Amino acid sequence: MTVSLASTKAMQIDTISVTINEVIPVSPMSREIAIPIDAVQLMGSLTIADGASGIVVFAHGSGSSRFSPRNRFVAGTLNDAGLATLLFDLLTVEEEAVDMITAELRFDIGLLADRLVEVIDWLATNEETRHLKIGCFGASTGAAAALIAAARRDTVVAVVSRGGRPDLAEHALSQVTAPTLLIVGGYDEVVIQLNEQALKNMPPSKNNKLVIVPRASHLFEEPGALEEVASLARDWFVKHLGASATHGAA
Repeated sequence: MTVSLASTKAMQIDTISVTINEVIPVSPMSREIAIPIDAVQLMGSLTIADGASGIVVFAHGSGSSRFSPRNRFVAGTLNDAGLATLLFDLLTVEEEAVDMITAELRFDIGLLADRLVEVIDWLATNEETRHLKIGCFGASTGAAAALIAAARRDTVVAVVSRGGRPDLAEHALSQVTAPTLLIVGGYDEVVIQLNEQALKNMPPSKNNKLVIVPRASHLFEEPGALEEVASLARDWFVKHLGASATHGAA
């Protein structure tokens, strides 16, 4: 199902240069955590709203991190709706240093998906989060990791992709049963085509949807575009994960 809310030049990598002044806090309730994954630790920002019934795990895009201002903006909107969020780094500090030179790990979808699955399993056993329904928000290449994780873990009950590359999930698409929302900018012609094809490769379901945000590019930098993404994601996750008793459900 494709919904137009109204094509791209060469497809951009979702790379964000972040300075301290550009970091958008998720919430005053957010805290930094270290998640043990095999022989490494992945750093994350965890926010748990009072009475939350669901948590959204963010898989960032190519060359980005948990400090992505775009993802943190979306996470803040989800927190305001009573949802918990976890933004975490898919790579260690050492790996990021290597990737800044080679740019190879950011496209290692298998590695990124494996780590996302490990984090999802950690959430399912962690005392603070094990009672929460789990959703995944993926941006750019992180969307492929999110879809692969959803195919491998039925604990993932909803997925949202922002300007994502679901085509990189390849054969996993046919195994994704979680309701999935694909959001693409109207100017992002190449990515629109990739998302349309990915939607066809997923199991037929009225719970899957492609929404095209008009007059928006790959990074949703235009006025109001990111706000539209955040609203769409909020409504999708509240519908499928629920909200806190304080905020109510959509």
